[in-house]
Amino acid sequence: MLPTTLSPVPLAPELSLYLVTEPVGLFDLTGGEFHSDRPPPFWAFAWAGGQALARFLLDHPSEVSGRRVLDVATGSGVAAIAAAHAGASAVACSDIDPAAVEAAHRNASANGLSLVGHLDDPEVLLAGDVFYSPVVAPKMVARLRAARKRGAEVLVGDPGRGFFPERLFDLVTEYVVPVPRTLEDTETLTTGIWRMRSSSN
Repeated sequence: MLPTTLSPVPLAPELSLYLVTEPVGLFDLTGGEFHSDRPPPFWAFAWAGGQALARFLLDHPSEVSGRRVLDVATGSGVAAIAAAHAGASAVACSDIDPAAVEAAHRNASANGLSLVGHLDDPEVLLAGDVFYSPVVAPKMVARLRAARKRGAEVLVGDPGRGFFPERLFDLVTEYVVPVPRTLEDTETLTTGIWRMRSSSN
């Protein structure tokens, strides 16, 4: 596990996460290399999309209160933790990186909350910052559309990543999210909360 510090989430200071606090970028933590068999530590940062989802859920708890929630590509788990804080009946998270799922559970515990290990038939899907590559985006679209067709609500936090399929979503609100300059080459990103349309095509 990388050296991390329990720190308040910039846009949602009600929550704290174990994050890398040194001024480093994502690939600085992997020796400057990308290994397809070993995902970079996305979980060590509070990405803009996850922060925006967290803020939205904390401000609008009725979106998840009493409902079963799944946070896909959870990263640090910030959106999942916000859902639990907002009163979801059960919250699970998933990620291709087992270290991210571990980090999400550890972060939940640090906030006095817990996530479940598995969740059948979630009523709400959350996805923050998932449309960042041409390889990942279509897989994520397929997963989210399948959930929407089963009747689940789908909420996405996206800061204008290049592969976001805007035509499938309606904009709910926007936040100006503080982000590390070493990560994004800027200090803030305007990030939308998007709801997937029921008749996506």
